[in-house]
Amino acid sequence: MIRILHTADWHIDAPLRSFTDHQRRELRASLLELPGKIADLCIREGCDLVLLAGDVFDGPYSREGYEAVYRALERMEVPVFIAPGNHDPYRDLSPWVRESWPENVYLFRRQELSSFAIRELDCRVYGAAYTASECPGLLESFHADCAEAHALLVLHGDPTDPRSPYCPVTSAQIRDSGLDYAALGHIHAQGRFQAGAGLCVWPGCPMGKGFDETGIKGVCIAEIEDSVSVRFLPVEGPRFFDYTVPALADPAEAVGVLLPPQGSRDHIRVRLTGETTAGATDGLALGFADWPNLTILDETTVPGNVWDRAGEDSLTGLFFRILRDGAKESDPDTAATLELAARIGRKILEGREVELP
Repeated sequence: MIRILHTADWHIDAPLRSFTDHQRRELRASLLELPGKIADLCIREGCDLVLLAGDVFDGPYSREGYEAVYRALERMEVPVFIAPGNHDPYRDLSPWVRESWPENVYLFRRQELSSFAIRELDCRVYGAAYTASECPGLLESFHADCAEAHALLVLHGDPTDPRSPYCPVTSAQIRDSGLDYAALGHIHAQGRFQAGAGLCVWPGCPMGKGFDETGIKGVCIAEIEDSVSVRFLPVEGPRFFDYTVPALADPAEAVGVLLPPQGSRDHIRVRLTGETTAGATDGLALGFADWPNLTILDETTVPGNVWDRAGEDSLTGLFFRILRDGAKESDPDTAATLELAARIGRKILEGREVELP
C-alpha cells in the first residue's frame, strides 16, 4: 500500500490586505506555522510520499516564508513532488529557481508533462509546472503507459471549467489517462470525482485567508492498493465562518450563539437581516469587544406603517386597501393575519427577502 499526503495552495506570504494590522500579523504568523503543521501530519500518518500541487507561495516571497517551507519539506523525509502553480510559477525570481531545496524534493520545471519513478513504491509520478501566470491544458491525449504498478499525477489544474486559463482538467481526460490518482491544486474548496478507474481530488487550501474561504480546511490522505481511498484531515489554525441570521427581537442573542470561545483565532462574520425594533442594534458591536475577529453587518430594517401605500392610485394601493379594510372589520386574530400578509406583500414588492413565519 502507498500512503500519500496531498496538499496544495498554501499561499505563503499572501498580502492579506483586507485585514487590520493586528489581524494581518496574526494571520501571517499562522501561515508561517502552516508548513510545519502539515509536516507533523505527514510524520504522524506515516506517509510514503507527498504530492504538493502548486501555489505553495503566493508570489513575492520572504526569507521567513522560504525557510518555513524548506524546514517542513526536509522534516517530511519522504519524497515530495511539487508542481508549481500560477502564483509561484517556475521562472526567474521564483523561489523554486533562486533557492536550494532538500534532497527529498522533486520539482517539475517544464510546462509539459514529465515523470519520476519511485522503484521502492512501484509507482510513477507525473507532473508539470506553470512557467507563467496561466497554463494551457496538458492532459489532452495523455495516457500513463508505465511499467510501474501505480500511476500518479500532481498538477495545478482547474477541474471546474474546461475553458479555464489555469490548466483545465476534464473527467474524460482522467478516464482515459490510465492514472490511479490525480492530485490537483488551484481550487480552494475540497472536491473530487471518479472517472473510470481514475480518482481526481483537490484538497482545497489548508488555511482560509478570507470570507471567500470559509469552513474547516486541511489536507487529503490517499491510500492506494487494489483501489484508492481518500480521507480529509483538518489542519489546526484560524478559520473563517460567514453567517446570515434574522435579528428578531434580540440581535445580541442572535450574534452570541454563533461565537467561538473567547481567545479563538477564528474569524466570524454575522450578517443580521429582517425587521427589528428601532435602536435594537445600536452599539451592538461594543458588546462583543472581546472578539476582535468578529464582524457584524447590520442589514436590518425597522418596520414602518404597513398601510402607508394604501393611498396610492394603483393596483398596489388597491391591494393594501383591501387588506386594510378587511383588517378593520375582522376579529383580532384575522386582523393580525391580514397585517402579516400586508407586510409580506410589501417586502416582495420592494424586492426584499421574505422569511415566512
